[in-house]
Amino acid sequence: MEKFNSINEVLEFAINAEQESVDFYNSLAQKAKTKDMQEVFTLFAQEEIAHKARLTKIKHEEAYQLEKENIIDLKIADYIIDIKPSADMNYQDALILAMSKEKAAFKLYTTLANKVSNKAIKDVFLSLAQEESKHKLRFEIEYDEFVLREN
Repeated sequence: MEKFNSINEVLEFAINAEQESVDFYNSLAQKAKTKDMQEVFTLFAQEEIAHKARLTKIKHEEAYQLEKENIIDLKIADYIIDIKPSADMNYQDALILAMSKEKAAFKLYTTLANKVSNKAIKDVFLSLAQEESKHKLRFEIEYDEFVLREN
């Protein structure tokens, strides 16, 4: 993890990570073989754009609006192998990749929250970690319904 000298550096790092996620999901959407799969990844790209906008707003306006909620974790992502994106990726591999990406984002925001002393920024990162946890759960449910039940 990088060493940050200011909250702006932390926010800039998180904004860049969100842009990487936008690019990631847009790339998967372009490679999708079905319209349904394309729509799923496009939706997640849009959600990551919203995260980036939220962080950018916080950076420029110091605006904080948070709500805490408990998100269950099916832990499916903990037991599957890492997959690299490819043009011939099937739906199962795409879901595995997306779960891994969301798990990594959750860990990133949790780590960033632990590295800042500003409570408002810490709460923002914890809130974003919750949102990434929700994303992972959505992919885990999809994996459970369309991969595990078919096997």
